[in-house]
Amino acid sequence: MKNFYQSLILALFFACAVNAQTDSLTKVQDSINISLMEAYESRIQAIEQQRLEDSLKRAALELELKSLKTTDNLKKEELQKELEAIAEKEFQLVEEKRAQVDSLKKNTIGYPVFGIMNDTLFNIYTKIGASRPKDRANNISNKIMQLYEDDYLIIDSIKVVYSDNIADIIYGDTIIMSISEMDAMWNEVSVRELANNYSGTIKTAIIQARKDNSLITYLIRIGLVILSISGTWFLIWLIGKGHRGLLKFIAANKDKWLKDLSYKDYTFLSAFQELKIIIFSTRILKWVVYALILYIALPLLFSIFPFTRGWSFKLFELIWSPFKSIFVSVYEFLPDLFTILAIFIVMRYVIRFVKYIFDEIREEKLVIAGFYADWATPTYNIVRFLLYAFTFVMIFPHLPGSDSTAFKGVSVFIGVLFSLGSSSAIANMIAGLVITYMRPFRIGDRIKIGDTTGDVVEKTLLVTRLKTIKNEEITIPNSSILTGNTINYTSYCQHEGLIIHTSVTIGYDISWQKMYEVLIEAALRTEMIQKEPKPFVLQTSLDDFYVAYQLNAYTKEASKQALIYSLLHQNIQDVCNEKGIEILSPHYRAQRDGNMSTIPGDYLPKDYKAPSFNVNMDKEDNS
Repeated sequence: MKNFYQSLILALFFACAVNAQTDSLTKVQDSINISLMEAYESRIQAIEQQRLEDSLKRAALELELKSLKTTDNLKKEELQKELEAIAEKEFQLVEEKRAQVDSLKKNTIGYPVFGIMNDTLFNIYTKIGASRPKDRANNISNKIMQLYEDDYLIIDSIKVVYSDNIADIIYGDTIIMSISEMDAMWNEVSVRELANNYSGTIKTAIIQARKDNSLITYLIRIGLVILSISGTWFLIWLIGKGHRGLLKFIAANKDKWLKDLSYKDYTFLSAFQELKIIIFSTRILKWVVYALILYIALPLLFSIFPFTRGWSFKLFELIWSPFKSIFVSVYEFLPDLFTILAIFIVMRYVIRFVKYIFDEIREEKLVIAGFYADWATPTYNIVRFLLYAFTFVMIFPHLPGSDSTAFKGVSVFIGVLFSLGSSSAIANMIAGLVITYMRPFRIGDRIKIGDTTGDVVEKTLLVTRLKTIKNEEITIPNSSILTGNTINYTSYCQHEGLIIHTSVTIGYDISWQKMYEVLIEAALRTEMIQKEPKPFVLQTSLDDFYVAYQLNAYTKEASKQALIYSLLHQNIQDVCNEKGIEILSPHYRAQRDGNMSTIPGDYLPKDYKAPSFNVNMDKEDNS
């Protein structure tokens, strides 16, 4: 019941707000009507002045025609022609007035004449004399109220009196209202017919008002109000009680009805969650029914008393207008919707066709000179983006509100945010496009970017991802790749082979010919190193204590360099040890005389003994 009264107060508040808004709109419309009527009246006055002059001239001609003798036929024909010309001119002036009225109807509203119950009986659009339409409407409304308050009123004494082009509705000596030729033209009926209609409307309004305001009628209405409020309260109470009973019934049967909704080991909804959803849904349904009851009950309640019937209509219009606007907007949007669907379907198949072409290029079924297969996917993405942009440009004018100021403002705001926040992203995207068409590497290539070495696992417009030999995933922005150097170990690997190289330093006591043989033999022993082309050795420097040799060998396994280097270094040590060659670093010195060899014991003879120190002494000749 409390909810019902709150809704009732809210409805009254909205009705008052609507009245205030209507008053302000009426004032604005009044000023517009006054300016239009002033322009219209100046033209009508000119027409009426011409009609008056023509009427006087016609009267003079008719008088002259009657005074002519019967034998003066030529003069009679001349006068008759002048009368016909005046009649034709009169007809044209009337048509001009009608045209003026038709043009004025498009921009002018009428002022209502209210009945006893504040209901609109009819509207006044034109002025008579100095009385403007609004003043005429107010005067007529006041006189109808005076007639209603007259306890001795005789309804049948309200009569219509005609004179020339004006009709008066009178009661006794009181002129209730006057009806001019302009009023008749505005309503597209004759003066007599319009006067009879207005007279009947006024009589009916007074009779109905007296009937509605009788004591018995008031008692009946009060009873209907009580019945409506009681019925509404009973329905709300009944729904609340039913809702509580429904919740108890669901709680009593939840273990039987509700089961966990799961797939394999994953539970989408537990029984408790399902119960909460059902309870929430029943509460939403209860409030929807409450709102529906109030929506029906309030207009019904306001329609009982005549002075609140306007509130009923306004409240109904207030609630219904948004929904009506939505339905009307959807209906008016249907042609544009079909156009949007047609554009979408056509462009969808165009994009599918473009995708088919680029898929054929990517799989090398379709070969285009100068266009590489690995360009197919990024180029397709660019073309698809452009087609989507073109589709949006075609669809945009058909979107509801696309030409509104708010829509344009939001679009500009989003564009500014995108521009300010995506500068680095745009730079990476442009770099991604440049890298794609430069083709410095492909997916699966072993590359080195800066200090990072790894296999390319993903290329996007924004970043490139590498997987290192330690199973680390490293993400590098494309702009950084474009501004730096990239080493690709795989590009020539399959055709010419990748040259791996390592350095070793040996003392000057070992001949370079022997070192060449040892290093080449170590390379040929290493797995994944090609026999052809044959490995080769370069002397890179002659230092104070040693010679630096660089071993170079070909391989086609660029992604296994770490393993190849490890095996190669093992074989270099083994062959050197087998050949009795000691590998000495620049910071290691061994005294050959009397010291053990640095070669591992596994490579030395079993009877090997460290040489003893040799001391040579020269005797001086004292003679």
